[in-house]
Amino acid sequence: QVQLAESGGGLVQAGGSLRLSCVASRRTVSLYGMAWFRQAPGKEREFVGGIRCSDGSTTYADSVKGRFSVSGARTQNLVYLQMNSLKPEDTAVYYCAAGLVSAWSYDVWGQGTQVTVSS
Repeated sequence: QVQLAESGGGLVQAGGSLRLSCVASRRTVSLYGMAWFRQAPGKEREFVGGIRCSDGSTTYADSVKGRFSVSGARTQNLVYLQMNSLKPEDTAVYYCAAGLVSAWSYDVWGQGTQVTVSS
């Protein structure tokens, strides 16, 4: 059983930066993809960005393109979300996810970490 643990959330002022980290509990398991989602109060969970472990290719939601960056260390089953130029509307619980059989379909989820952006 693979578990994911996120860290790095917190409170930041608008325009600031944060970096989230997510590590899988078992480094020997092969992950096809890792991603970040977020859920704001009263809203559905939405995709933020993801990375395909085989070649490092990434994709992002339009709302974060140019501001957020996903990177990873495949051999360590570790993924980061670098968030720059943060806006109050980025406030949400951010979740890490991993794909065990597909790069863009996710089977395992973390507990989430709160990111709050003050105006």
